[in-house]
Amino acid sequence: MRAALFRESGRPLAVVDVDTAAPGPGEVLVATAAAGLCHSDIHLLDGKIPIAAPAIIGHEASGVVVDVGPGVTRVVPGDHVIACLSAFCGRCALCLRGETWLCQDKQAIQRTAALPPRLALPDGTAVGANAGVGGLAERMLLHENAVVSIAKDMPLDLAAIIGCAVTTGVGAAFNTADIRAGATVVVIGCGGIGLNIVQGARLRGAGRVVAVDLLDAKRELARSVGATDAAEGDPVAAVSALTGGLGADHVFDAVGNATTTTQALAMTRPGGTMYVVGIGGMGATVDIPGYALWGQGKSVRGVHMGSNNFTVDMPRYVDLYLQGRLFLDELVSRRITLDEVNDGYDALRGGETARSVVVF
Repeated sequence: MRAALFRESGRPLAVVDVDTAAPGPGEVLVATAAAGLCHSDIHLLDGKIPIAAPAIIGHEASGVVVDVGPGVTRVVPGDHVIACLSAFCGRCALCLRGETWLCQDKQAIQRTAALPPRLALPDGTAVGANAGVGGLAERMLLHENAVVSIAKDMPLDLAAIIGCAVTTGVGAAFNTADIRAGATVVVIGCGGIGLNIVQGARLRGAGRVVAVDLLDAKRELARSVGATDAAEGDPVAAVSALTGGLGADHVFDAVGNATTTTQALAMTRPGGTMYVVGIGGMGATVDIPGYALWGQGKSVRGVHMGSNNFTVDMPRYVDLYLQGRLFLDELVSRRITLDEVNDGYDALRGGETARSVVVF
Protein backbone atom coordinates (compact mmCIF):
# COMPACT_ATOMS: atom_id res chain seq x y z
CA MET A 1 0.00 0.00 0.00
CA ARG A 2 0.98 3.68 -0.31
CA ALA A 3 1.37 5.68 2.86
CA ALA A 4 2.65 9.08 4.02
CA LEU A 5 5.72 8.23 6.09
CA PHE A 6 7.12 10.35 8.93
CA ARG A 7 10.91 10.02 9.04
CA GLU A 8 12.07 12.83 11.33
CA SER A 9 10.80 16.17 12.58
CA GLY A 10 11.32 19.08 10.23
CA ARG A 11 11.15 16.93 7.09
CA PRO A 12 8.12 16.60 4.80
CA LEU A 13 6.21 13.35 4.83
CA ALA A 14 7.29 10.93 2.10
CA VAL A 15 4.69 8.94 0.19
CA VAL A 16 6.18 5.43 0.00
CA ASP A 17 5.20 1.77 -0.27
CA VAL A 18 4.55 0.00 3.03
CA ASP A 19 3.76 -3.68 3.54
CA THR A 20 0.80 -4.71 5.71
CA ALA A 21 0.69 -7.99 7.63
CA ALA A 22 -2.37 -10.24 7.65
CA PRO A 23 -4.76 -9.57 10.56
CA GLY A 24 -3.78 -11.43 13.71
CA PRO A 25 -5.95 -12.24 16.75
CA GLY A 26 -8.23 -9.32 17.57
CA GLU A 27 -7.09 -7.29 14.55
CA VAL A 28 -9.02 -5.64 11.74
CA LEU A 29 -7.75 -4.70 8.26
CA VAL A 30 -9.45 -1.57 6.91
CA ALA A 31 -9.32 -0.07 3.42
CA THR A 32 -8.98 3.62 4.24
CA ALA A 33 -11.60 5.85 2.63
CA ALA A 34 -10.56 9.21 4.07
CA ALA A 35 -8.31 10.78 6.71
CA GLY A 36 -8.53 14.26 8.20
CA LEU A 37 -5.51 16.46 8.90
CA CYS A 38 -5.50 17.52 12.55
CA HIS A 39 -3.52 20.41 14.01
CA SER A 40 -2.00 18.12 16.65
CA ASP A 41 -0.22 16.29 13.80
CA ILE A 42 1.77 19.49 13.21
CA HIS A 43 3.23 19.19 16.70
CA LEU A 44 4.52 15.75 15.69
CA LEU A 45 5.94 17.06 12.44
CA ASP A 46 7.63 19.97 14.22
CA GLY A 47 9.08 17.87 17.05
CA LYS A 48 6.95 19.33 19.86
CA ILE A 49 5.51 15.91 20.61
CA PRO A 50 7.90 12.95 20.41
CA ILE A 51 7.20 10.13 17.97
CA ALA A 52 9.26 7.08 17.09
CA ALA A 53 10.24 6.95 13.42
CA PRO A 54 9.51 5.69 10.88
CA ALA A 55 5.76 5.97 11.40
CA ILE A 56 2.51 6.70 9.64
CA ILE A 57 0.69 9.62 11.24
CA GLY A 58 -2.97 10.62 10.88
CA HIS A 59 -5.39 9.62 13.63
CA GLU A 60 -8.73 10.76 12.13
CA ALA A 61 -9.84 8.18 9.57
CA SER A 62 -12.67 6.10 8.18
CA GLY A 63 -12.91 3.13 5.87
CA VAL A 64 -14.33 -0.28 5.04
CA VAL A 65 -13.36 -3.52 6.78
CA VAL A 66 -11.54 -5.84 4.38
CA ASP A 67 -10.59 -8.71 6.68
CA VAL A 68 -10.61 -9.65 10.36
CA GLY A 69 -8.38 -11.86 12.48
CA PRO A 70 -9.34 -14.67 14.87
CA GLY A 71 -11.56 -13.68 17.77
CA VAL A 72 -12.85 -10.41 16.32
CA THR A 73 -16.48 -9.83 17.29
CA ARG A 74 -17.08 -6.07 16.94
CA VAL A 75 -17.00 -5.84 13.13
CA VAL A 76 -17.21 -8.02 10.02
CA PRO A 77 -15.84 -7.57 6.48
CA GLY A 78 -17.87 -4.99 4.60
CA ASP A 79 -18.63 -2.87 7.67
CA HIS A 80 -18.08 0.85 7.38
CA VAL A 81 -16.01 2.03 10.35
CA ILE A 82 -14.41 5.03 12.00
CA ALA A 83 -11.01 4.58 13.65
CA CYS A 84 -10.25 6.28 16.96
CA LEU A 85 -7.05 6.95 18.87
CA SER A 86 -9.00 6.26 22.09
CA ALA A 87 -8.38 2.54 21.62
CA PHE A 88 -8.78 0.75 24.92
CA CYS A 89 -7.69 -2.44 26.61
CA GLY A 90 -10.97 -2.92 28.50
CA ARG A 91 -9.17 -4.34 31.55
CA CYS A 92 -7.20 -1.57 33.28
CA ALA A 93 -8.53 0.30 36.32
CA LEU A 94 -9.76 3.29 34.29
CA CYS A 95 -11.41 1.17 31.58
CA LEU A 96 -13.26 -0.70 34.32
CA ARG A 97 -14.45 2.68 35.68
CA GLY A 98 -15.92 3.42 32.27
CA GLU A 99 -13.24 5.99 31.43
CA THR A 100 -11.98 4.15 28.37
CA TRP A 101 -10.62 7.34 26.76
CA LEU A 102 -8.01 7.38 29.55
CA CYS A 103 -6.99 3.72 29.12
CA GLN A 104 -3.67 3.10 30.86
CA ASP A 105 -2.67 -0.10 29.07
CA LYS A 106 -2.93 0.50 25.32
CA GLN A 107 0.15 -1.69 24.96
CA ALA A 108 -2.07 -4.67 25.72
CA ILE A 109 -3.71 -4.35 22.29
CA GLN A 110 -0.44 -4.05 20.38
CA ARG A 111 1.44 -6.97 18.87
CA THR A 112 4.05 -8.64 21.03
CA ALA A 113 7.71 -8.66 20.02
CA ALA A 114 7.36 -12.34 19.11
CA LEU A 115 5.11 -11.46 16.15
CA PRO A 116 6.10 -9.67 12.95
CA PRO A 117 5.19 -5.96 12.89
CA ARG A 118 1.80 -4.91 11.60
CA LEU A 119 3.47 -2.54 9.15
CA ALA A 120 6.92 -2.64 7.55
CA LEU A 121 8.95 -1.10 4.77
CA PRO A 122 9.90 -3.41 1.87
CA ASP A 123 13.35 -3.92 3.49
CA GLY A 124 11.68 -5.25 6.66
CA THR A 125 12.05 -2.13 8.83
CA ALA A 126 9.11 -1.92 11.21
CA VAL A 127 6.80 1.06 10.75
CA GLY A 128 4.71 2.47 13.58
CA ALA A 129 1.11 3.65 13.37
CA ASN A 130 0.91 6.85 15.36
CA ALA A 131 -1.82 6.89 18.01
CA GLY A 132 -2.53 3.29 17.06
CA VAL A 133 -4.26 4.43 13.85
CA GLY A 134 -1.88 5.52 11.07
CA GLY A 135 -4.66 6.89 8.89
CA LEU A 136 -2.54 8.47 6.13
CA ALA A 137 -2.28 5.17 4.32
CA GLU A 138 -4.35 3.17 1.89
CA ARG A 139 -4.96 0.54 4.57
CA MET A 140 -4.98 0.46 8.37
CA LEU A 141 -4.30 -2.63 10.48
CA LEU A 142 -5.91 -1.97 13.85
CA HIS A 143 -7.07 -3.71 16.98
CA GLU A 144 -10.84 -4.11 17.00
CA ASN A 145 -10.98 -1.87 20.10
CA ALA A 146 -9.85 1.02 17.87
CA VAL A 147 -12.82 0.96 15.46
CA VAL A 148 -16.59 1.28 15.57
CA SER A 149 -19.11 0.27 12.91
CA ILE A 150 -21.37 3.03 11.55
CA ALA A 151 -24.39 3.33 9.26
CA LYS A 152 -23.51 2.70 5.61
CA ASP A 153 -25.44 5.74 4.40
CA MET A 154 -22.98 8.01 6.22
CA PRO A 155 -20.53 9.61 3.71
CA LEU A 156 -17.12 8.24 4.63
CA ASP A 157 -15.21 11.43 3.81
CA LEU A 158 -17.29 13.23 6.45
CA ALA A 159 -17.21 10.27 8.83
CA ALA A 160 -13.42 10.61 9.01
CA ILE A 161 -13.59 13.93 10.88
CA ILE A 162 -15.83 12.35 13.51
CA GLY A 163 -12.72 10.35 14.48
CA CYS A 164 -11.13 13.33 16.26
CA ALA A 165 -12.50 16.81 15.56
CA VAL A 166 -16.15 15.99 16.23
CA THR A 167 -15.52 13.52 19.03
CA THR A 168 -13.20 15.94 20.83
CA GLY A 169 -15.24 19.10 20.23
CA VAL A 170 -18.81 17.91 20.61
CA GLY A 171 -17.67 15.56 23.38
CA ALA A 172 -16.12 18.47 25.28
CA ALA A 173 -19.54 20.13 25.35
CA PHE A 174 -21.59 16.96 25.91
CA ASN A 175 -19.42 14.83 28.16
CA THR A 176 -16.78 16.97 29.85
CA ALA A 177 -18.73 20.16 30.44
CA ASP A 178 -22.26 18.71 30.37
CA ILE A 179 -23.53 22.13 29.27
CA ARG A 180 -27.01 23.00 30.53
CA ALA A 181 -29.68 24.77 28.50
CA GLY A 182 -29.32 28.53 28.70
CA ALA A 183 -25.64 28.51 29.69
CA THR A 184 -23.17 31.05 28.31
CA VAL A 185 -20.26 29.50 26.40
CA VAL A 186 -17.08 30.95 24.87
CA VAL A 187 -14.91 29.05 22.39
CA ILE A 188 -11.39 30.34 21.68
CA GLY A 189 -10.05 29.04 18.37
CA CYS A 190 -12.53 28.13 15.64
CA GLY A 191 -10.66 25.42 13.80
CA GLY A 192 -11.82 21.82 13.53
CA ILE A 193 -12.06 21.27 17.29
CA GLY A 194 -13.45 24.69 18.22
CA LEU A 195 -16.17 24.59 15.59
CA ASN A 196 -17.39 21.32 17.01
CA ILE A 197 -17.40 22.70 20.55
CA VAL A 198 -19.65 25.45 19.16
CA GLN A 199 -21.89 22.79 17.65
CA GLY A 200 -21.98 20.81 20.86
CA ALA A 201 -22.98 23.92 22.82
CA ARG A 202 -25.74 24.64 20.31
CA LEU A 203 -27.03 21.08 20.50
CA ARG A 204 -27.09 21.28 24.32
CA GLY A 205 -29.22 24.43 24.19
CA ALA A 206 -26.65 27.02 25.30
CA GLY A 207 -28.20 30.47 25.49
CA ARG A 208 -25.18 32.32 24.13
CA VAL A 209 -22.20 30.89 22.27
CA VAL A 210 -19.37 33.36 21.63
CA ALA A 211 -16.75 32.55 18.97
CA VAL A 212 -13.23 33.95 19.40
CA ASP A 213 -10.72 33.74 16.56
CA LEU A 214 -8.17 36.01 14.90
CA LEU A 215 -9.62 35.32 11.44
CA ASP A 216 -12.90 36.86 10.27
CA ALA A 217 -13.65 33.85 8.07
CA LYS A 218 -13.44 31.43 10.96
CA ARG A 219 -15.64 33.59 13.17
CA GLU A 220 -18.23 33.63 10.41
CA LEU A 221 -17.91 29.86 9.95
CA ALA A 222 -18.55 29.50 13.68
CA ARG A 223 -21.72 31.55 13.30
CA SER A 224 -22.87 29.25 10.51
CA VAL A 225 -22.68 26.20 12.80
CA GLY A 226 -24.21 27.73 15.92
CA ALA A 227 -22.33 30.68 17.44
CA THR A 228 -24.65 33.49 18.48
CA ASP A 229 -21.87 36.09 18.77
CA ALA A 230 -18.33 36.66 17.53
CA ALA A 231 -15.83 38.57 19.66
CA GLU A 232 -13.74 41.10 17.76
CA GLY A 233 -10.90 43.28 19.02
CA ASP A 234 -9.98 42.56 22.65
CA PRO A 235 -11.82 39.26 23.26
CA VAL A 236 -11.78 39.59 27.05
CA ALA A 237 -13.43 43.00 26.87
CA ALA A 238 -15.88 41.75 24.26
CA VAL A 239 -16.97 38.79 26.39
CA SER A 240 -17.27 41.05 29.43
CA ALA A 241 -19.57 43.38 27.49
CA LEU A 242 -21.70 40.51 26.20
CA THR A 243 -22.13 39.05 29.69
CA GLY A 244 -22.72 42.25 31.63
CA GLY A 245 -19.26 42.08 33.17
CA LEU A 246 -19.84 38.64 34.70
CA GLY A 247 -18.04 36.30 32.33
CA ALA A 248 -19.13 33.00 30.82
CA ASP A 249 -20.22 29.79 32.50
CA HIS A 250 -17.98 27.68 30.26
CA VAL A 251 -14.87 28.86 28.39
CA PHE A 252 -13.05 26.46 26.08
CA ASP A 253 -9.47 27.13 24.97
CA ALA A 254 -9.16 25.19 21.73
CA VAL A 255 -5.79 26.78 20.90
CA GLY A 256 -3.71 25.91 23.95
CA ASN A 257 -1.02 28.58 24.28
CA ALA A 258 -0.14 30.87 27.17
CA THR A 259 -2.01 33.85 25.74
CA THR A 260 -5.28 32.05 25.06
CA THR A 261 -5.21 30.23 28.40
CA THR A 262 -4.82 33.55 30.23
CA GLN A 263 -7.64 35.05 28.18
CA ALA A 264 -9.87 32.03 28.80
CA LEU A 265 -9.50 32.27 32.57
CA ALA A 266 -10.24 36.01 32.46
CA MET A 267 -13.42 35.31 30.46
CA THR A 268 -14.67 32.73 32.98
CA ARG A 269 -17.21 33.96 35.54
CA PRO A 270 -16.66 33.36 39.26
CA GLY A 271 -17.71 29.77 39.86
CA GLY A 272 -17.44 28.95 36.16
CA THR A 273 -15.11 26.52 34.42
CA MET A 274 -12.31 26.94 31.91
CA TYR A 275 -11.42 23.94 29.73
CA VAL A 276 -8.00 23.39 28.19
CA VAL A 277 -8.66 21.52 24.95
CA GLY A 278 -5.93 22.71 22.59
CA ILE A 279 -2.56 20.99 22.52
CA GLY A 280 0.47 23.16 23.20
CA GLY A 281 3.16 20.48 22.95
CA MET A 282 4.64 18.25 25.64
CA GLY A 283 6.65 21.07 27.22
CA ALA A 284 3.76 23.53 27.45
CA THR A 285 2.65 24.74 30.89
CA VAL A 286 -0.51 26.43 32.16
CA ASP A 287 -0.07 29.35 34.59
CA ILE A 288 -3.12 29.77 36.86
CA PRO A 289 -3.27 32.53 39.52
CA GLY A 290 -4.21 30.98 42.85
CA TYR A 291 -6.78 33.68 43.60
CA ALA A 292 -8.82 32.64 40.56
CA LEU A 293 -9.23 29.24 42.21
CA TRP A 294 -9.64 29.92 45.92
CA GLY A 295 -10.91 33.50 45.72
CA GLN A 296 -13.25 33.30 42.74
CA GLY A 297 -14.06 29.60 42.77
CA LYS A 298 -13.11 29.11 39.15
CA SER A 299 -12.35 25.59 37.95
CA VAL A 300 -9.84 24.47 35.35
CA ARG A 301 -10.33 21.16 33.53
CA GLY A 302 -8.33 19.36 30.92
CA VAL A 303 -10.20 17.77 28.03
CA HIS A 304 -8.80 14.65 26.40
CA MET A 305 -10.62 13.50 23.26
CA GLY A 306 -13.94 14.83 24.49
CA SER A 307 -14.09 12.37 27.42
CA ASN A 308 -15.46 9.91 24.89
CA ASN A 309 -16.83 6.43 24.89
CA PHE A 310 -16.38 6.36 21.13
CA THR A 311 -18.14 3.04 20.53
CA VAL A 312 -21.33 4.74 21.75
CA ASP A 313 -20.62 8.41 20.94
CA MET A 314 -19.59 8.12 17.29
CA PRO A 315 -22.72 6.30 16.08
CA ARG A 316 -24.76 9.00 17.87
CA TYR A 317 -22.86 11.73 16.04
CA VAL A 318 -23.52 9.92 12.76
CA ASP A 319 -27.24 9.89 13.61
CA LEU A 320 -27.15 13.62 14.41
CA TYR A 321 -25.56 14.31 11.02
CA LEU A 322 -28.07 12.16 9.15
CA GLN A 323 -30.86 13.99 10.99
CA GLY A 324 -29.47 17.32 9.78
CA ARG A 325 -28.62 18.48 13.30
CA LEU A 326 -24.81 18.13 13.23
CA PHE A 327 -23.11 20.11 10.46
CA LEU A 328 -20.12 18.42 8.88
CA ASP A 329 -20.15 19.45 5.21
CA GLU A 330 -19.40 23.02 6.31
CA LEU A 331 -16.27 21.91 8.18
CA VAL A 332 -14.40 20.34 5.27
CA SER A 333 -12.44 23.11 3.61
CA ARG A 334 -10.84 20.94 0.94
CA ARG A 335 -10.48 17.36 -0.22
CA ILE A 336 -6.98 16.37 -1.33
CA THR A 337 -5.02 13.33 -2.45
CA LEU A 338 -2.34 11.56 -0.44
CA ASP A 339 0.32 13.15 -2.65
CA GLU A 340 -0.91 16.60 -1.54
CA VAL A 341 -0.63 15.86 2.18
CA ASN A 342 2.32 18.19 2.85
CA ASP A 343 0.52 21.06 1.13
CA GLY A 344 -2.49 20.25 3.30
CA TYR A 345 -0.48 20.58 6.49
CA ASP A 346 1.05 23.85 5.26
CA ALA A 347 -2.44 25.24 4.71
CA LEU A 348 -3.41 24.13 8.22
CA ARG A 349 -0.34 25.88 9.68
CA GLY A 350 -1.37 29.07 7.92
CA GLY A 351 -4.89 28.97 9.33
CA GLU A 352 -6.39 28.62 5.86
CA THR A 353 -8.56 25.58 6.61
CA ALA A 354 -10.89 24.14 9.22
CA ARG A 355 -10.30 20.60 8.02
CA SER A 356 -8.58 19.19 4.96
CA VAL A 357 -9.47 15.58 4.23
CA VAL A 358 -7.29 13.16 2.29
CA VAL A 359 -9.62 11.05 0.16
CA PHE A 360 -8.38 7.68 -1.07
